[in-house]
Amino acid sequence: MSAATNSEDTNPQDLLITPLDGLHRALGAKMVPFAGYAMPVQYPAGILKEHLHTRASASLFDVSHMGQGFLRGADAIQAFETLVPGDYQAMQVGKTRYTVLLNDQGGILDDLMATRIADGLYLVVNAACKDQDFAHIEAGTKGRATLEVLTDRALLALQGPKAGDVLARLAPETAAMTFMTFKEVTINGIDCFVTRSGYTGEDGFEISVPSAQAEAFAKLLLDQPEVEPAGLGARDSLRLEAGLCLYGHDITTETTPVEADIKWVVNKRRREEGGFPGADIILAQLQNGTEQQRVGILPEGRAPARDGTEVQDLEGHAIGTITSGGFGPSVGGPIAMGYVQSAFAAPGTPVNLIVRNKPLAAKIVKMPFTDKSYKV
Repeated sequence: MSAATNSEDTNPQDLLITPLDGLHRALGAKMVPFAGYAMPVQYPAGILKEHLHTRASASLFDVSHMGQGFLRGADAIQAFETLVPGDYQAMQVGKTRYTVLLNDQGGILDDLMATRIADGLYLVVNAACKDQDFAHIEAGTKGRATLEVLTDRALLALQGPKAGDVLARLAPETAAMTFMTFKEVTINGIDCFVTRSGYTGEDGFEISVPSAQAEAFAKLLLDQPEVEPAGLGARDSLRLEAGLCLYGHDITTETTPVEADIKWVVNKRRREEGGFPGADIILAQLQNGTEQQRVGILPEGRAPARDGTEVQDLEGHAIGTITSGGFGPSVGGPIAMGYVQSAFAAPGTPVNLIVRNKPLAAKIVKMPFTDKSYKV
């Protein structure tokens, strides 16, 4: 995400736009290229205020660049399970689960959300990987399920401790929803797919609406007194404080779910039965451990440690690398996550971060850096 924040405020013709592009510009957003789209990185209030407002009240994020689709068919669930380590057969209709697409080495092709619906699954995948994700899913389930990519829907994320109050005011039936549940509702005549989820560590919702009605729906939410717009910059700092992975940085094809400390995506039945890509490698890691592990890192002082910063032990030996780092507005100082050799992964372990060729004292800490406030 940091690369996007340094880009010029342009909208070249080769960039795609979301249905909310005009609204972003009317609100004074700084637009940057991200995942092939022109996206708002911040609004006039600035990233710091947008971040803190999300933690205190409710913010609206445009995530329409992400991919949405339906995987349908009598055998859709079983077919999907050949690509991921999650247990979707045991899930009730209306439940959502985070999972990962895996390669044969147990590496992560992408992370995604999959919701159980009456005739299959509703999928939301990352923007930068969506074409390859959908091609992979379609090829891996061919003959057993039908994939319908939704190109005519926008996706908005309403996040923050007051998000529930806001949406319940507009759609009372959402009040009873709990974290990682799904409901189809109509709000002001707009057909919405509502998932109580998000990627900020706060309570909130991801709401899919028809593209043609996205701007009207966004304005309806922004008209609520609790809600302000927020961009990619705040979204990145919020997810970092929450200890959540950014694909391409904290999880890649070179990292397994066990190394990434998201081993909970390998559900109990799948641990017993296997049957997913890289199962032998991942199940062996669950049993025997790994050589490296994703950890939280708290630098001392005020200097942030960015993506790519080398982590050393106190004797000057390289033991790992920062994969995400920056300033945590709610924490009030620099925070980071990355991979270190497992011998150094225990919370409290002192390390040095090599920033501008100088060692910066830091320590390994448990994540998240802020408490999560999901409605369970």
